Amino acid sequence: MIIARSPLRITLGGGGTDLPSYYREHEGFLVAAAIDKYVYVTVMRPFTEGIYLKYSQLEHVAAVGEVKHPIIREAIQMLDFRTPQVEITTLADIPAGTGLGSSGSFTTALLKSLCAHRKRHIHQEELAELACHIEIDRLGEPIGKQDQYIAAVGGITCFTFHKNDKVTAVPLKISMDTLFDLEDNLLLFFTGFSRSAGSILKDQNTKTKESNEDMLKNLHYVKELGYRSKEALEGGNAKLFGDLMHEHWEHKKRRSGGMSNPKIDEWYSLAMKNGAVGGKLVGAGGGGFLMFYAHDRNKLRHTMASAGLEEVRFRFDFEGSKVVLSS
Repeated sequence: MIIARSPLRITLGGGGTDLPSYYREHEGFLVAAAIDKYVYVTVMRPFTEGIYLKYSQLEHVAAVGEVKHPIIREAIQMLDFRTPQVEITTLADIPAGTGLGSSGSFTTALLKSLCAHRKRHIHQEELAELACHIEIDRLGEPIGKQDQYIAAVGGITCFTFHKNDKVTAVPLKISMDTLFDLEDNLLLFFTGFSRSAGSILKDQNTKTKESNEDMLKNLHYVKELGYRSKEALEGGNAKLFGDLMHEHWEHKKRRSGGMSNPKIDEWYSLAMKNGAVGGKLVGAGGGGFLMFYAHDRNKLRHTMASAGLEEVRFRFDFEGSKVVLSS
């Protein structure tokens, strides 16, 4: 039995510039952080032949081509499981569709566990690239590369997405004081809304491919905010980082009409009046988690709890995708 896990993530600046439609023309940059909330994948060989899958649904099929789950089907085919006799189970600390990159985390954990099951070592960057290949190239999802890369490498990391499809990952150079500051004062609250990232990003992807002037200006500006967020954090200025989050959110909302809704705007305004320096929806938008940097975290916690939002507390993960059990 193999159990692998991959961390979920939050984006600290530059989100949206990791889509091929943008970076292949303009180069992308963002800062992302892995958190200690995970997607787990278990792989084992059952006694009887066939492919057994246990996720939000149950599947038992005889051949790879019959698998309904698209990512599992593509992963098994790509790794050339010619005589499938395998059982795959997936679990997650936080449900999908909440803006924390669960699809990329699932794909990396799945590939990690399948490779371990076949006694194959896979490097972090190769793991991330294979996950991107499945989701973007083979399945045609209109998504970016940050989820797969931050899930694979972990930590608080700066990513440059080059025009030739290469990705450079460099750890953010912050002090321990700033690290602890972020862990103490970055707060996540679940809005109760779940959505598909692909559906939200489809509009951005289409407009970018069409060289829509407003969309490109928006993404250029957000990329610059990513660089400024990096400088603020490496300089130990977490308050400035909070201000940049607010600026980021104001620009992010302009990308698509589905980015926010009146209820999210109401909660955001309430948070800004009760202890938040700045914040944004994590992920593609439209739902999931609101993340704030707080100057008065206790006041913010009590206010958001009174408004009916559940907080998810977290610390950063510096291990990335890993096998946690092999027996």
